[in-house]
Amino acid sequence: MPKETMPAMPDTHSLNRLFAPRSIALVGAKDRSIWSVASFDNLKRFGFEGPVHLINPKGGTVHGQQAATSCAAVGEPIDAALLMVPEAALPEAMEDLRAANVGGAVILSAGFAETGEEGAERQRRVAALAREAGIRLIGPNCLGFANYVAKSPLWTTPLRRPMPGPTLAIVSQSGAVASQLEQFAYQQRIAVTHLISTGNEADVTIADAIGYLAQQPEPRSIALFLETIRDPAGFRAAVEAANAAGKPVTVLKVGSSEAAAAAAQTHTGSLVGDDSVFDALCRDLGIARVHSLEDLIVTSDLFARLGRIGGRGMSLIAMSGGMCEIALDQAEKEGVTIPRLAPPTLAALRETLPAFATPSNPLDLTGGAMLAPELIASSIAEVAKDPAIDVIGFVFDAPLKDDGRGFARRFVEHVGQGFSAAGKPCLMMSHTFMPVNGYARELADELGMVYSGGGVDGCLRALGHLTRPAALPRPAARQGASPAPAERPTTERAVLDHLARHGVPVVPGPVVGSAAEAVQAAGEMGYPVVLKIASPDIAHKTEAGGVRLNLQDAEAVAAAHDAIFASVRAYKPDAAIDGVIVSPMRRGGVELFAGTMRDPQWGPVLAIGFGGIFVEVLKDVSQRLLPVSEADVLEMLGELRGAPMLDGFRGAPPVDRTAVAKAIVAIGEAALALGHDLLSLEVNPLLVEGSRVEALDGLTNWDK
Repeated sequence: MPKETMPAMPDTHSLNRLFAPRSIALVGAKDRSIWSVASFDNLKRFGFEGPVHLINPKGGTVHGQQAATSCAAVGEPIDAALLMVPEAALPEAMEDLRAANVGGAVILSAGFAETGEEGAERQRRVAALAREAGIRLIGPNCLGFANYVAKSPLWTTPLRRPMPGPTLAIVSQSGAVASQLEQFAYQQRIAVTHLISTGNEADVTIADAIGYLAQQPEPRSIALFLETIRDPAGFRAAVEAANAAGKPVTVLKVGSSEAAAAAAQTHTGSLVGDDSVFDALCRDLGIARVHSLEDLIVTSDLFARLGRIGGRGMSLIAMSGGMCEIALDQAEKEGVTIPRLAPPTLAALRETLPAFATPSNPLDLTGGAMLAPELIASSIAEVAKDPAIDVIGFVFDAPLKDDGRGFARRFVEHVGQGFSAAGKPCLMMSHTFMPVNGYARELADELGMVYSGGGVDGCLRALGHLTRPAALPRPAARQGASPAPAERPTTERAVLDHLARHGVPVVPGPVVGSAAEAVQAAGEMGYPVVLKIASPDIAHKTEAGGVRLNLQDAEAVAAAHDAIFASVRAYKPDAAIDGVIVSPMRRGGVELFAGTMRDPQWGPVLAIGFGGIFVEVLKDVSQRLLPVSEADVLEMLGELRGAPMLDGFRGAPPVDRTAVAKAIVAIGEAALALGHDLLSLEVNPLLVEGSRVEALDGLTNWDK
């Protein structure tokens, strides 16, 4: 049937015909193709209710039914097609889809952008054909997708049939990894709503898939496996849409290579890489970042079934003192707070527990619960009343079968009773990682309780993410800030002056042109002083011999001035020199580093750490995307391993963290004001002593 007479189909979303098709074509269907057999069997196993058209240019019988020679020859509406044809045959296949008014297609074939520039050009041509025809594409080089809710898989390896109780969706750029995630979810008896492999993303990207899932009612959380992000702005918008829809996103992203930044000669360029910037993005968007396939599914599952937990206080209950100690250490590592129980809670537990049990958090019910399992429910109920407790965890393995006497079931029933009465999020977790079979899942569902086989280790890692706050609105740039200078600030003094105009406290430092002027400036500000070369061509002054410290009198200043000029001329004879900076010598305090860099994907990034040489040696750095708020910076300071140095280390006065945060926010604003040509701006050191904060040095690096 010609395209113009093919009936049009309503489309409430540009991806609906692809991801929720009512009719499907398997193009390149063959009895001897493992891809064709698997995809056809998946459709039968899922119970797909629409027509499935088998397309083979020779016609005949395939998989027990008559095959058409083309999609156009079918003469009926086709929403989505699975293309299992060689790369060379794709242009012809795309023309056939266009003639049949097909809405979307999955391209299984490899040999495109993943092979190099020639393959990338072939991929661009196929994508152009699809755009012209209004066809949405998944792939190439992918395994497809499966919509478990609509019972419509276009997936080319065997899938298990859908399970009841949909919870999470899986999106992966790797089809093989997606298969492994689906298998692991099934092993844990975790229901999946959607399984999407995006492959090379000639059209549909990770961002498109997330955006589509954000609009679907069934998935309660989204699990992502990423290798790269091709559409940064779209990715951010899609995750924000998922957050707004109450669907937390968990990600496993591979790759930790350094960003290829032009600012590589600066401290910031060496500290800020692709992976660390992605970490900052995850914090910014409230994404839970994990580092294993198991954690990806366990965390996404608990997000789906418990949601975000409004607080970090956890009560952990077990029937083993050793397990309580293990869990306590793990909870501290994951940032889950195990608070002390309130005196009324402890008193109530003393009345409930055997005399030989010690009320505490974590709570060891001891072997007494084996003889009196009702202690489980009553203890959970008492702990739930404590105002410091936001979530309750009980360590127990759900039985995999009926033991004939009902012992294990009776224990689990009492856990369920306690959870039902708690009125707070509750989780029963296995001691170690273990599969969850149908009996265990049915028992937990029957009792209305959340159970995970992720083990104490995996479940506490997940709870660390569930108890962290969701993404907060990003701060807007401050209004009324000084405009950017007419010329790029390239020298230290020009950079410090720019920072000062944006509210950053900076050290005094006039630039002088002679030894006599240096002596005069030093006398006016008081000894001791520091002299530093002022040159746009000397980024690292110490290496050039361009710094002299702790000068005590006029004679020392004059000699230092001349020595600096001689050293710099020898180091770089053609360097442009503006003069010498004279500043008061500062002693004591804590030296911090604050630097910004423009990431090629995500834009301006702020990094802070301890200054001087420590920033390179220790690489103890926290990062956020700009702009930041004072609350962001306070959180960043707390993330530094050296944070105790800010609190009065070895008798030094404690640092006023709020004053530091104000100064660093202003540094970020000053960097943003310099526009897109700025690659990096650094303040090293930012000297802090008590409530006094002062930028002692500033450096910029620009796009040529």
